[in-house]
Amino acid sequence: MGVLDTALVAELRTRIVREGRVGIGDRREAVQRATEELIDEDRHILSPSQRGALVQAVTDEALGLGPLEALLRDDAVSEVMVNGAGSVFVERAGRIERADVRFVDDAHVMHVADRILSRVGRRVDEASPMVDARLQDGSRVNIVIPPLAIDGPVITIRRFAGPTLTLERLREIGSLDDEVLAVLRQSIAARKNILVTGGTGSGKTTTLAALASLLPGTERIVTIEDAAELRLDHPHVVRLESRPASLEGRGAITIRALVRNALRMRPDRIIVGEVRGGEALDMLQALGTGHNGSLSTLHASSAADALRRLTTLALMGDIDLPYRAIEDQVASAIDLIVHQARSPDGRRRIVEVAAVGPSESGPLVTPLIVWAANESGGEWLPTPERSSWQVET
Repeated sequence: MGVLDTALVAELRTRIVREGRVGIGDRREAVQRATEELIDEDRHILSPSQRGALVQAVTDEALGLGPLEALLRDDAVSEVMVNGAGSVFVERAGRIERADVRFVDDAHVMHVADRILSRVGRRVDEASPMVDARLQDGSRVNIVIPPLAIDGPVITIRRFAGPTLTLERLREIGSLDDEVLAVLRQSIAARKNILVTGGTGSGKTTTLAALASLLPGTERIVTIEDAAELRLDHPHVVRLESRPASLEGRGAITIRALVRNALRMRPDRIIVGEVRGGEALDMLQALGTGHNGSLSTLHASSAADALRRLTTLALMGDIDLPYRAIEDQVASAIDLIVHQARSPDGRRRIVEVAAVGPSESGPLVTPLIVWAANESGGEWLPTPERSSWQVET
């Protein structure tokens, strides 16, 4: 059969449903058995490996996410990118390559998208052509459909990395060194407010989860995310997730509303998955009113850029405050910035740890440890300020 015949997969799956060969409550084994029967009835000549692949594909189509299931079973795949029916790419070890799967047509892609969204109570249509969601394992999903996506529906899946990586494990794989580890451990113990920054795919969420794994088990943690993906091994976690508007345009619950509500839930620490808008102001005010030791992430190109972006996002709030007043809140609310980057070889590492404090001209960013590239690949360089910077516990 060569490359898997997607049309045949769709035909067998349709016949199984149309002919009632599998009941609604039947399990995967029943679908596999029904597929085997159809293959025998139609007298398809297949090798054992081809037959097994066809049965697996039909089962994935009937019960899972169709062609994506094979990619999601591959632990080496960190990202799946569907650019229309005939163009699927994956990321392995930080490098993008074309995947050997395809969909029948754009309607097939939309069917898989609807199946993903139905599990989490979200939707995508012409009225709402973009949506963020998650898979059952916490993997992040973004879906964009026509007319915004010109060449067909686009599905992007950021894989959930499995068990939460600890800071020690990140040190073992080269994402940080002993000195960075010591600073982060001390900062968590001292209840410092930490902002993890970096570009898309730089590993911000992984580092955020690793930091959260150090939080004391006696504390109450409230996490706030657009699409819940953090899986914290902690005895007392309350997970909150935003909600989009209904078909009538009502019922939306924003990140900002969740941040405000979290303050009424007696949290010891608040974790905001990512700051993107006016919720930045509410978060800054929360951090300045006793919720020390909280964590969040932010898209930024450097530690200094992160503070400028955070200030700009806070200005998007509905409170009319001057720019300098927001800067002062940023300077008093954020204690430490951990900046991530992804190198050309695909490796993700912390490239800067910087302290934040007030100054006459606004928030002052003081680099403590930086990653400097050299001929041998790079090295950690503690700055002169590192020796004088103390973490009060």
